[in-house]
Amino acid sequence: MIMGMTQAPPLTRCWSEYDTLQRVLLCPPRFMEIREVINQTQRRFARKNIDREQAERQHRNLVNTLRDHQVDVVLLEPDSRFPEQVFTRDIGFVLGPQMFISRMDEPIRQGEETRLEVWLQDEGIPFTSVDTGHIEGGDVIVDGDKIYIGDGGRTSHKAIDELRRRLPHLEVISLPFPEKYLHLDCIFNPLSPREALIYPPAFVDSDLARLAARYHLIEVSKEEQFQLGTNVLSIGNRKLISQPSNPEVNARLRRHDFTVLEVNFSEIVKSGGAFRCCTLPLLRR
Repeated sequence: MIMGMTQAPPLTRCWSEYDTLQRVLLCPPRFMEIREVINQTQRRFARKNIDREQAERQHRNLVNTLRDHQVDVVLLEPDSRFPEQVFTRDIGFVLGPQMFISRMDEPIRQGEETRLEVWLQDEGIPFTSVDTGHIEGGDVIVDGDKIYIGDGGRTSHKAIDELRRRLPHLEVISLPFPEKYLHLDCIFNPLSPREALIYPPAFVDSDLARLAARYHLIEVSKEEQFQLGTNVLSIGNRKLISQPSNPEVNARLRRHDFTVLEVNFSEIVKSGGAFRCCTLPLLRR
């Protein structure tokens, strides 16, 4: 670096799920619908399907809540070919300073990655792709020098092994769970260096013990796990965005001195994702 010049701020940087959120990518649910059933939640709501107007209102409320808390919200232009595009977390993930493009498992979601690549290129943001197997960002959780990756069907062993080879300075920990839970962030979510939300029945005893050795585990009930009570979004300074339909989770979080910002997301949840699923953090400090 030339003397007297300041270094440009990073375009992407995330070392945790709870540092202060500065910039995040979302996509409005303009074309959201259950076109093909690809998870158990959708199976329950497929006949009634999604009220798009209500979904868009709820999504705008999320955007406004983020902006009210000084988060720079970037909106990706929705594409009518992709009814699941609202779930931006799955199409990419940032590990440390590096932006990765996912490889989607479900055919109905394949192609969303290309839309993200085009935006990144237009913004001049460097990125890399996972070359083998398939991986979705909902299965990828970073906490300092550890990366937890869900092994529940949407992410393959080949992709996990590739990340281990490419990130030898980080500890990549695979966490198996039953396929019905969709993604790791539906059953586990670190909230601070010391606390995490968890749905214990989804994990084997050895993995529960490993997580309990690092975090105080705040348990989510069966009913509120189905309502995606684990899938909150941390925006920093112990502030979380959560659904009002999960009062037990919210009460437990408040007892642990978290500020809970309640946003109704009932319509979008019908497709199997909540706040973490709908947000792709680009920069946390």
